[in-house]
Amino acid sequence: MQVTVENLSTVKKVLHIEIPEKIVISKLDKAYKDLKKNAKVKGFRPGKIPRAVLEGLYKKDVNADVSSKLIQESLIDAIKEAELKIVGRPEIEPPIADGKGPYKYDAVVEIEPEIETIDFKGLTLKKNLYKVSAEEMDAQLKMLQKNLAQQKTLEEDRPALEGDFVLIDYEGFKDGKPFAETQKTENFTLKIGDGPILKEFDKQLIGMKTAETREFKVHFPEDYFNNKVAGLEITFNVKLNGIREVVLPEIDDEFAKDLGQYETLKQLKEAIKSNLLKGYEKRSWQEVQEQIYIALLEKTNFEVPDSWIAFELKNIIEETERSFAQHGITLEHRGLTKESLEEKYRDTAEKQVKRHALLKKIIEQENLAISDEELENGYKNMAQAFNKPIEEIKNFYKQKENNVESLKISILEKKALKLIIENSSQEIVEPELELKNTEN
Repeated sequence: MQVTVENLSTVKKVLHIEIPEKIVISKLDKAYKDLKKNAKVKGFRPGKIPRAVLEGLYKKDVNADVSSKLIQESLIDAIKEAELKIVGRPEIEPPIADGKGPYKYDAVVEIEPEIETIDFKGLTLKKNLYKVSAEEMDAQLKMLQKNLAQQKTLEEDRPALEGDFVLIDYEGFKDGKPFAETQKTENFTLKIGDGPILKEFDKQLIGMKTAETREFKVHFPEDYFNNKVAGLEITFNVKLNGIREVVLPEIDDEFAKDLGQYETLKQLKEAIKSNLLKGYEKRSWQEVQEQIYIALLEKTNFEVPDSWIAFELKNIIEETERSFAQHGITLEHRGLTKESLEEKYRDTAEKQVKRHALLKKIIEQENLAISDEELENGYKNMAQAFNKPIEEIKNFYKQKENNVESLKISILEKKALKLIIENSSQEIVEPELELKNTEN
């Protein structure tokens, strides 16, 4: 067997494989001998069928089967001979063996990137030391206050205003006929200004009084999440059944008790502060990681296999679909397709793959390993994160060996990042926090 390697890139190769004619003929002869023993052809006794007859009936199938076996038996040896560490599946468009001359085929393979020794020491990192401000505490309390807010039927006879909750019946028409995507809906509750249907729709409700009916037109933008109404002008018929105003509770000890976990407002504030600090520490850690990746990628240049990027893309898209499903939304509702998401997130996937490759190189370079105690702590951390018994977490991971390996890789990557930080200089700074808007 002859094997030559053609370089398409640093991580993609073409193996040109040639199997001698005598081996091909031998395989074909054996295939026909085996077929002759079992084939049933009218007019011939079993085992007495001439090869010419068998070729006339089964040549296409026999040649295809022999071609497949030639590839199966030669590909692994060819990869070993070329000394390639392949990843993913080889791409092969096999020709059909006919016994005339050697059997030649090409296999496109991807290999792990060869990354030179990484000098990760001496980086200058900036760590943001976030502190909990009085404004942030106030914002968190107001958000909880909104969660405990009650809706009270408006007693005074006034028109609907921005911020009111209203109960409406509505139906949408296109070209004067009922439209399936805006079918008749009764007792639908919405907050004017939130725009669950469309902000323009909400504006038309302002000024309506209870029991009033109003007809108006709304134009849906081209990028509307439901592509079945995007770009259309719909005429709505709306009846206002009632107006409700929001009543906010006082922020005091009773308010804290109503949340079910605290006895006093002081306890609640301490819990909020603790949660915020945990979130800030996680944010600060992510920012430091980002600086590390940027610095290391500037020091080393390498390509990554498309199969790795495709795998990462698959995970990103599946996570997006799961997130949508939790809110009862599909990709179609958002006017999205898997193809459009692949295009959108390809750069993100490539960056993520390169980050894993960098850490893998440092793990190998520094001979990092995991002790039994570190693996046990990994299980404990997962149990705490998901609020599950540690034995349940262990059982989940041990169901598949890949699960355990994924956890080990995650722990090793954290060790590598910790090693990088220990060998870097850090500047601690106090940034200004941007408060989230809790008024809407």
